[in-house]
Amino acid sequence: MIGHIQGVLTSKQPPEVVLDVQGIGYEIQLPMTCFYQLPPVGETIKLITHFVVREDAQLLYGFISASERSLFRLLLKTQGVGPKLALAILSGMSADEFVLAVNQNDVTRLVKLPGVGKKTAERLVIEMRDRLKDWQPSTPFTDKAPVDNQGLDAREHPADARSDAISALQSLGYKENQAEKALQKVYSAEHNSETLIRLALKQLS
Repeated sequence: MIGHIQGVLTSKQPPEVVLDVQGIGYEIQLPMTCFYQLPPVGETIKLITHFVVREDAQLLYGFISASERSLFRLLLKTQGVGPKLALAILSGMSADEFVLAVNQNDVTRLVKLPGVGKKTAERLVIEMRDRLKDWQPSTPFTDKAPVDNQGLDAREHPADARSDAISALQSLGYKENQAEKALQKVYSAEHNSETLIRLALKQLS
């Protein structure tokens, strides 16, 4: 089991990053809620990880905090929820927002997430409620989105930012037309790909 990885952030391609650890590049997928908190490429970071071994692949999922990984693992215990869907759920809303939705029986909010139909949403509410009864919020709940103070990356062309955002949304389970429609509402040439993804996910949720 790989519990955490510390290394130099060499690539950020939502929702995946590459960490260089003594010359070895580890590909790690992160929920977008964690991705927004990453430092610029070139800095050293530590990610809490969950390692998945399948017949056809070995996959690493990363998180900023242990509580986010804990929720990811609790989601995997729910029938019909695999790593990809758990990643999409935690990309569409923060850990605290998910807990709030479960506690309020907010099935309507959950079904807006990609891959979550009504039956899955109802199952999540029923099965997760008891598992989350002792959950301690990591931060006070807020609807406010993170402030984008980085602007457009000098190396990122607006067209590339839009294309990267669409690719990221599709990898999270949204259909291309859904991604395009959401991006049309929030697009600005001043936004980098991470900001476009964050704003689009807010529209989709």
